[in-house]
Amino acid sequence: MSMKGLELSKFYYENMGKQALEKQFPELMRRMAIGLAGEGSECFGFDDALSRDHDWGPSFCIWLSEEDYIRYGKEVQEAYDSLPGSVAGYSPRRNSSVFSSGRVGCMCTERWYRKYTGYAEGPETLEQWRYVQESFLATAINGEIFYDPMGKFSAVRKKLQQFYPEDIRIKKIAARAAVMAQAGQYNYPRCVKRQEHVAAQLSLAEFSRAAMSMVYLLNRKYAPFYKWMHHGMRAMEKLSRVGVQLERLSRAEPKAAEEWIEGICTNVAAELRRQKLTTREDTFLLQLCPDMMERIQDEKLRRTHFMQE
Repeated sequence: MSMKGLELSKFYYENMGKQALEKQFPELMRRMAIGLAGEGSECFGFDDALSRDHDWGPSFCIWLSEEDYIRYGKEVQEAYDSLPGSVAGYSPRRNSSVFSSGRVGCMCTERWYRKYTGYAEGPETLEQWRYVQESFLATAINGEIFYDPMGKFSAVRKKLQQFYPEDIRIKKIAARAAVMAQAGQYNYPRCVKRQEHVAAQLSLAEFSRAAMSMVYLLNRKYAPFYKWMHHGMRAMEKLSRVGVQLERLSRAEPKAAEEWIEGICTNVAAELRRQKLTTREDTFLLQLCPDMMERIQDEKLRRTHFMQE
């Protein structure tokens, strides 16, 4: 049988890990959370045959509270390491480098959430939410939790899954609109006319990244690491066609590229109006930013420059 990484992880836990953990840690088991989440294409469900050459294979995560991790973490990790490495014909997981170690096995819940959000229970205030990296939030809520009877790990996860507070979402949308206008609608054609080809490519890259992030924000989803941003747009409910337009843009000659840029901006502007984030009919996205900023309720955030993250 052929399984994706997340499916394999659940199979491995249910057929190899569950019984061993229940036998060795009958009391502690009730306080564990078990699943697969974090870094790696398999956690997003994006893995394919090419993904299997590194950091892929039978594995799962065990999360303990800080108190339990300090007391039992070493023992639990040793128990995890003693599990058979192969299952259902799949070879043991191979870590590609020291940078990929620690993604699976026994981990501390509070430290895990601090790693990705900066806070043991995730951000609380607008200021805290504002500065957490978008891709880190995507990483913190991906994958699947197979077992969490106490619900403590899942409680933070569920809070993060509710997405940004609306003021932060609007602020980020305005910032993305400004970059799309500056890099794509304004700077790209000027760079082309000056035959500044490297600058033109940088403008396209800035525009494309901002456009993809914009689509995620308008769908109330966190954008993943840049390598997977475009891939993840395929399943979007709103503006999935922008993914197709960006694909065409990446292959277009300069004159056609300008048309694709304007098409993307036109679609984004229409969605901004549908979500009542602006009433302006302009398709030059920079013109919509002040209108969007006025919809932010928090006075301090509303007064910041709209190009600020």
